[in-house]
Amino acid sequence: MASALIKSRIYSALRGGAFKKNFSSSANHDEAREAAKWEKITYVGIVTCAILTIFNLSKGHPHYEEPPPYPYLHIRNKEFPWGPDCLFERKHH
Repeated sequence: MASALIKSRIYSALRGGAFKKNFSSSANHDEAREAAKWEKITYVGIVTCAILTIFNLSKGHPHYEEPPPYPYLHIRNKEFPWGPDCLFERKHH
């Protein structure tokens, strides 16, 4: 019986506010600081991506020599319905 009384007093003390939990409403200043930090990180990331994009697009691309005309690559046993040239090949005129 005594242990039940002690447990109930401890429980009521904990429940009554002796040990109060801090919920999110008490951390507003920390949230504002975190939001400002992540906003700055986002802006730095946007600027970095823009600079890298401009750098990569300004380099251009390499131009390779034409491959040799291997005769076995374009064997045509029958003409296409749209003509002798394939639709996806460049015409060399």
